[in-house]
Amino acid sequence: MTQTATKARRGWRRFTLHYIEMILAMFAGMFALGFLRSAVGLHVSHTQYPELGYLVMAFDMSVGMAAWMRVRGHAWRHTLEMCAAMFAPAVPLFPLLWLGVVDGDALMVLAHLAMFPLMLGVMLLRPSEHT
Repeated sequence: MTQTATKARRGWRRFTLHYIEMILAMFAGMFALGFLRSAVGLHVSHTQYPELGYLVMAFDMSVGMAAWMRVRGHAWRHTLEMCAAMFAPAVPLFPLLWLGVVDGDALMVLAHLAMFPLMLGVMLLRPSEHT
């Protein structure tokens, strides 16, 4: 294997590891902040208040991910782009919720499914930033 090919494989391995780190950081933020909110009695039900429930969850995930990205030395621009991927699913999904096409549970499932490829898309815009 050539040196260039080895370097490219290492870069894609690092890219994949970074993607996994972002997912773990998102869930850590969601669970940690959700636990703190519940501990002080500020539970937000995504079935009762789906829009608020989603926005709070996206915020919690963004906090965890942003904290980890800043620890890893990412610029604010890239950090905020990744955080935007957490909120972007609301754009098409909230109108579907308001029209009664989806309910609060479906909103959360579809939003989570959309977040992963959106994050990947943001990372693929500047792969060198994430390798």
